[in-house]
Amino acid sequence: MGWAAVTVAMLAATPVFLTRGDVTPEAELRAEAEAAWKALEARYVAEAGSAPSRAPVNISLRKGEGMLPSRNGQGRPGVVELRQGSPGVLDERLRVTLRHELAHQFLWWACPASAEERLFHEAFALAVSGELAEWREAPYQSLTSASAELAHNPDVDTPRARRALARVLNEGSGFPKALTRRLRQCQDEARWAVPLSVDELAGVAMQAMASATVVLSRHSGEVLFSEGDIRTAMPYGSTLKPFVVAGSAVSPPVLSPRAEVPEWMCGERLPGKVDARTALVRSCNGYFLDWEGQGSAPRAFGSWGAVLTAVGLSGEPLDMADAIGLRSTLRLSPWGLAQAYRLLAEARPELMEVLAGSAARGTLSELPASKAYAGVAAKTGTVRDAESRPRLGWIVAVDEDLVAVVARPGKMPRAFADEVPEVLAKVRKKRSGLEAARVQVLGLVSPGAIEARCQGAGFSLEQGTPRAIPEDFTKLEPLVAKGSVVCLGSPWRVRFPEVPAGRDYAGIFTGSPPPPYRPPAGVPTSPNALKARRGSDFLFRTTRLQYTAGVVAAEDATLKGEVRVALAQVVAHNERHADSRHPGRPVCDTTHCQAFLGTVRVRPEEERALAAPPLRWREWLLFSQGGQEPWQETRPRGQVESLLGPGVTGVRFSDGRVHYLLTKREGGAVFDAAESQPCELLRSALKLPACPRTARFEDREVSFEGRGQGHGEGLDVEAAKVSGLDAGRILERAYAR
Repeated sequence: MGWAAVTVAMLAATPVFLTRGDVTPEAELRAEAEAAWKALEARYVAEAGSAPSRAPVNISLRKGEGMLPSRNGQGRPGVVELRQGSPGVLDERLRVTLRHELAHQFLWWACPASAEERLFHEAFALAVSGELAEWREAPYQSLTSASAELAHNPDVDTPRARRALARVLNEGSGFPKALTRRLRQCQDEARWAVPLSVDELAGVAMQAMASATVVLSRHSGEVLFSEGDIRTAMPYGSTLKPFVVAGSAVSPPVLSPRAEVPEWMCGERLPGKVDARTALVRSCNGYFLDWEGQGSAPRAFGSWGAVLTAVGLSGEPLDMADAIGLRSTLRLSPWGLAQAYRLLAEARPELMEVLAGSAARGTLSELPASKAYAGVAAKTGTVRDAESRPRLGWIVAVDEDLVAVVARPGKMPRAFADEVPEVLAKVRKKRSGLEAARVQVLGLVSPGAIEARCQGAGFSLEQGTPRAIPEDFTKLEPLVAKGSVVCLGSPWRVRFPEVPAGRDYAGIFTGSPPPPYRPPAGVPTSPNALKARRGSDFLFRTTRLQYTAGVVAAEDATLKGEVRVALAQVVAHNERHADSRHPGRPVCDTTHCQAFLGTVRVRPEEERALAAPPLRWREWLLFSQGGQEPWQETRPRGQVESLLGPGVTGVRFSDGRVHYLLTKREGGAVFDAAESQPCELLRSALKLPACPRTARFEDREVSFEGRGQGHGEGLDVEAAKVSGLDAGRILERAYAR
């Protein structure tokens, strides 16, 4: 039921408000009371489902007599007493007090079973009177200390107790779910058997606390392992503190610990001065709260707020206590947390270096598992209940290739620290080739014609600062002008005029113009060959496994079994030996190196290939489609002579080279000189299926004949298909010398 409909339906349930002239102006006071009551009615119906069936009693509004100085109002059923500061003035303080006291009157009418339940009454009154925002501005108070204060003063009749109650209510966002459940109990006229508890009111014990594990590739972004409900949003504890530091526009301060403040209790032998590095590895709450108190801390994670929102953060933190998880108001799923850390690791490697100290001198130090965290950046987080018991523990771990997030209900992070190195090792054992592969991509396409789209959450990184990119297709060139671009939760979709449907690229793009390319003197080179040998303005990073699968699919998607394993081993090997193709640069994605047309589904053969030992050769390994299928091609004689020289004769082919005679003149002498060059140069320029076996010169044309496809060197894929050999013997036959 909408709020407007609720209000209309409840008009008849409004009591008569009586005044006697001691709080003025009377008409305005009664109007204020009627408006407040209607709001209470609407809230009750929205939460409880329907209105009470009985009519409310009349309520007298009068000046308070004999009230304690700490009180601005008090009441009993049918009577509200108010303290008015100035006659004839209904200031905001008095209006809030009126709303608070009318909330009690409302419960005495709508929920008589709760008449003696002081915590419930005061919690409801605080929640509906508008006071919570004011209390939120007070200095931070832990949930544990608030719970202790309420246990000491269960009647909630002091300012300190009301502040503690407000702290508990502010643990969640929106109208407290515990109050909603109790209001429904009121409407059902159920017996009030169990008093409302602080834990129930805080909602920490009632929130979803699920065991979950997720591991992502830092390079491709794919989910490599998951267990449990990785999409359940849960309170995140201290795990977002690095994003506070990353989002700061100024250098974080160096602060002096305050021993008397519980939030500064973050390990033994705390230095006299604490910087952000120490605060992160020790997870010092007091540092972040005092940083906010200085006024220089970022609000809502600064530039990183948009990233966290994009991966599922449930709302914007109102203050530092929200941001660093001291209050459980906000939630984020393990999947979302892993995505955010993937981007953080890409943008701020120096923060990962800081977090690598967590196991040496921070929250995961001096444990049997601490040594297993060598080279791993880690951040812990703990969600506690009102009694300071752990409700949920978190560990985020980032190494060179992986991001892991592990959440365990009811445990401190130190209690399950051994599980994280184990799950990282388990993922690596299950799938090889998770290290980074880099490739120059789209070198034959004009850079300005390439567009990319992220169907997840796309961000460009400018000096470590994330900038959201448009959701639709966008020119790739300006995106990478100042740094990497990362697509969270999805592969990139890349298109250009020749491929309007686009291709998937699961990984990270970076701009990197190659040095100018000058072809060898006297060697004819086609425009496309020049582009291929120059390289590309775009670098793409993915996993070696994803790269290998993409190349095999581009070279011959029909391959199966042992020959596919053999070719995959060669492809993975060549990615590590690209210097002969592009000195100082990664491998390219054209036939000058080995074709790569984006990422595809990995086949078992590629997984076998990457799990095998490295190949014993130390140079680039050639391969071609090969085969014995005969072919015949004709090319203009002028085109051939432009490549080999005018008047060329005696053309023959052997050992991967073209040999021929050219007529030369020196000092009046005329003679035939023997020349040769790699056959691949001729084949590529003339776009022949393979290096020919014969060439027949006629007046205007040259007829070439040959067998198979490719340059004919190294691994002959078609021959390997019919060989019946295993992958190892295929490779030995192709490359053994």
